[in-house]
Amino acid sequence: MKTKIISILVSALFFFSSSDIKAEPDRITGQNFATRSEVIAANGMVATSQPLATQVGLDVLKKGGSAVDAAIAANAALGLMEPTGNGIGGDLYAIVWDQKSQKLYGLNASGRSPKGLTYNQLQTKLKKLNRTSIPPYGMLPISVPGTVDGWFELHKKFGKLNMQQILQPTIDYANNGFPVSELIAYYWNRSVPRLSPQPGSFKSTFTINGKAPGKGQIFKNPDLANTLRLIAKNGRNEFYRGSIAQKIDRFMQQNGGYIRLRDLAEHHSDWVEPIFVNYRGYDVFELPPNGQGIAALQMLNILEGFDLSSAGFLSEQALHWMVEAKKLVFEDRAKFYADMDFYEAPIKGLLSEKYADARRSLIESRAAKRIDSGNPAIYQGDTIYLTTADKEGNMVSLIQSNYRGMGSGVVVPGLGFVFQDRGELFSLDPTHANVYAPGKRPFHTIIPAFVMKDNKPFMSFGLMGGAMQPQGHVQIVTNIVDFGMNIQEAGDATRWQHFGSTEPTQESSKYITDGGVIAFESGIEYQTIQGLLHRGHKIRYDLGGYGGYQAIMYDAENKVYYGASESRKDGQAAGY
Repeated sequence: MKTKIISILVSALFFFSSSDIKAEPDRITGQNFATRSEVIAANGMVATSQPLATQVGLDVLKKGGSAVDAAIAANAALGLMEPTGNGIGGDLYAIVWDQKSQKLYGLNASGRSPKGLTYNQLQTKLKKLNRTSIPPYGMLPISVPGTVDGWFELHKKFGKLNMQQILQPTIDYANNGFPVSELIAYYWNRSVPRLSPQPGSFKSTFTINGKAPGKGQIFKNPDLANTLRLIAKNGRNEFYRGSIAQKIDRFMQQNGGYIRLRDLAEHHSDWVEPIFVNYRGYDVFELPPNGQGIAALQMLNILEGFDLSSAGFLSEQALHWMVEAKKLVFEDRAKFYADMDFYEAPIKGLLSEKYADARRSLIESRAAKRIDSGNPAIYQGDTIYLTTADKEGNMVSLIQSNYRGMGSGVVVPGLGFVFQDRGELFSLDPTHANVYAPGKRPFHTIIPAFVMKDNKPFMSFGLMGGAMQPQGHVQIVTNIVDFGMNIQEAGDATRWQHFGSTEPTQESSKYITDGGVIAFESGIEYQTIQGLLHRGHKIRYDLGGYGGYQAIMYDAENKVYYGASESRKDGQAAGY
């Protein structure tokens, strides 16, 4: 009751603050939405959600490592320091700009469901649990971890230092300890009560005397140090075929799990062609499904038909257009995004200008309540994000996740990492493109992004946070392209998120019927809120939940990098 009263009071304060009070610009530079200046450096840049991880990546660059080496090193450090969002029990996606070949490369390093668990067996298990959906914790949502294989695929193609040099800083931190940062400590504390009851050694691995480490407390993970040491010494096969794989197989058999040695041994990442749309002269790249990156591209295609710049940043008109575009696109997301080894997603149709025109024509002056998915075939054809750049001009956009916070809660004793619960995102509707099947990749929320301008690298960026990600990508791109913000300001500016669209886990016959609700950060004028309410939008005010942003922009004229890091989190952009 107390929480509800506080929420009502905060909402009232938000809605009824005087319209006569105007926020005056605080920054002498004129970047009024920025919390700080961009970081600028000539030789290399790293931006992550944890300052110590940023420094690990930067040290690797200074030792002669490539942008990929730095990305792997920083990712390994984040797996230790931010287990609330990622780790080697999860999946990875990356987009890499290779200066030598003048080409973008995409990597899908996501894992697949256990081959020994059939759809009918899964339904039987769920019936015994009295569930109609895959649970978020325990053995049933676990899919094969793809991160380690992703590291080695990236390293094989673009690495310079050896894996021992790349992983050693994290091995040292895991053995000697590191101080836990503020926001990570907050989420860690929320995860421990939910996950401690799961099979394995979650509590002994991720707590100190049964409690989550607090802000500033030194945390060690010697089991993870040993696992990383074996991987650095013996390679990716140690994880997928060697002693680590055998421990996983044995534990799963003894505790009712479904991942087997065969699942690990047969796992592989896939190099994929990044896909793009041109938005007002900027080529915005994402990866194809099983991820949701094309949702951002679909939204941009629709929004290109509206004059956002003239409407104004955070104006009633611009927000209405953007939210309505999101609602249209997310119905397609719920129906058509799935593992393309099992389903031929109509990518060409979804990204065609004619399809965007048809969907744009559905946007009216009032908020739509019911929205169906379109028919693109007729036109056919908790997570971390980090980005790195090196002195040779190579850039990496990398995202990695356990899915829901600290994942499934399942930790094999002695290995030091938690398994992801990405399998929760399968649908159980047998007619759905994203329906569960053995050896199949589930729908994925994590998406890296990259922007090119005039066939040259312009910006590597991402914004983690579930369904917020494509919405956030669009807000970052429009903040820069339409509203003239720099890359730090674009991330600091007030965000919004729309909830209530149909999800890829629901039945294929479902669709949004009530219009959903828009959540806002502070900073929206009262008249704007009032105007959106008159249009039929439902509004609420939220703290948190707006994702975590990192970015690196390349200035080709001055040959320098600009770095930006999320002001809502613990992170840091740093260069040299």
